[in-house]
Amino acid sequence: MMAIGPEDIRKRAVQSMFDHMASICEGLVAVDRDVRIAWMDDKYKALLGIDYDVTGKVVEEVIPNSLMRQVVTTGKPILLDIMEFGVRSFVVIRLPLLGENGEIQGGIGLVLFDRAEYLKPLVFKFSKLQEELNRTRRELAGERQAKYTFSQFLGTSEEVRQVKTLARRAAQMDSTVLLMGETGTGKELLAHAIHAASARALRPMVSINVAAVPEALLEAEFFGVAPGAYTGADPRGRDGKFQLANGGTLFLDEIGDMPLSMQTKLLRALQEKEIEPLGSNKVLRIDVRIIAATSRDLAALVRANLFRADLYYRINVLPITLPPLRQRGEDIEILAESILDLLRLRLGEGPRELDRSAIEALKAHDWPGNVRELHNILERVCMLVEAPVLTAEHFAAILPRPPAPPANDSPPPVQALATVVGQAERAAISAALLQAGGNRSAAAKLLAISRASLYERMAAFGMMSKD
Repeated sequence: MMAIGPEDIRKRAVQSMFDHMASICEGLVAVDRDVRIAWMDDKYKALLGIDYDVTGKVVEEVIPNSLMRQVVTTGKPILLDIMEFGVRSFVVIRLPLLGENGEIQGGIGLVLFDRAEYLKPLVFKFSKLQEELNRTRRELAGERQAKYTFSQFLGTSEEVRQVKTLARRAAQMDSTVLLMGETGTGKELLAHAIHAASARALRPMVSINVAAVPEALLEAEFFGVAPGAYTGADPRGRDGKFQLANGGTLFLDEIGDMPLSMQTKLLRALQEKEIEPLGSNKVLRIDVRIIAATSRDLAALVRANLFRADLYYRINVLPITLPPLRQRGEDIEILAESILDLLRLRLGEGPRELDRSAIEALKAHDWPGNVRELHNILERVCMLVEAPVLTAEHFAAILPRPPAPPANDSPPPVQALATVVGQAERAAISAALLQAGGNRSAAAKLLAISRASLYERMAAFGMMSKD
């Protein structure tokens, strides 16, 4: 048997495919380079209701909505389309017909289905996939939107009013903002609020905690990774935070912990407004507004050569210092009430209130952890105590006691024995109630007294409250 060459195989494959398509489709038409019908099979004529010879006619005279002229003119196929013919709809494919040298010699049209309804399963599946893709995109966009507004930065003190005034002014500009303050003062909340009130509010809000990312991974986190940049890298590549935040705001938390080597690359990105993904030679233009935050003294780090002076001046365009909680004691009550409301919703419990003694106890504390510490203390008390009204006694075992006054040579004042005994008895009752989670029967057992005696002593000390 004579061997068949590659070119013969190609021609036979083309012919076989064409014959197969012709046998399964509902109609077939061929046009020349002038878009005149060269041939139309009987099935297509039957679909169109034609009983005469159409050879040589311009295709639009026979099929008014045909797009064969577009295929012949551009040389590009239309692989799947719905063509209207009167009140009927056909699912069609249109292909250019090429010569030996690749020149366009005409076109071929095939009717796959004589009713568009046959495509419904495919269209339904595509619609479901598109709907799922859109939902995922909305969820991702929602994750990258501002989570807080200025209304959630609570406080009526003069310090808070000044911070809000500066922050609202920053929101109207597009300059870099530097938020400074102790940990737990609300720097991230304020950054989100600035973004939410800015012209970029509908664009992404992306955050990165510099201190939480290992130094070796920082460059990839910031600038992304090109496809196949290194062994084991995602072959599709990976966008960095600058790319994700493009058009919006990038919040750099704890920027004072950034290594010097990374500071140089960040400075270039901010100055040139362009980045180069890891392992790529392609430079990408970016449009990102930077809000940086730190709990460290950047000026001192600059003096110690631990932070680049030029980067410090680049980010310190509009500095805003957030006051610690100990300097805004008048805001503690409104903050505590807001936190208790949030805890009530989260824990599914009834409302909690703070009596005056509890508020004074909270104001007397130094709050080194600021608002975050206040949230922690209130949550612990709510977990331990069932009483709806929280008093100073409920916080006594949790809040650190204030430091003792400095010793002096004068002896302590003498108190009546009954007063000393009463103070000790009151402290013991408070400790027992706290350990028993507010359960008075259990507290009485811990104190080795009857429940009636406990009620009597609590009434004498003014410790009775509704529960």
